[in-house]
Amino acid sequence: MEAVLKTYDARLDSKKRITIRNPKYEYYHVVEKENGVVILEPRELVDPFVVSKKTLDDMDKSMDNVKKGIVYGPVKVK
Repeated sequence: MEAVLKTYDARLDSKKRITIRNPKYEYYHVVEKENGVVILEPRELVDPFVVSKKTLDDMDKSMDNVKKGIVYGPVKVK
């Protein structure tokens, strides 16, 4: 079981929001259960479609090799 770091009561403001005091994360995934329990799971948002410059350079080199006819057989997986 995980240790409790802090505990406090909160209430909804006039716009039906609750404030988290001194949050460690900027984004949370919220799960609200039928019995009223609310679970907040921290999220680190990253762009899932980012390809590094090195990978793009390697792909460009590979395509240049294909155009030149420099190709190899299929990769064998053990």
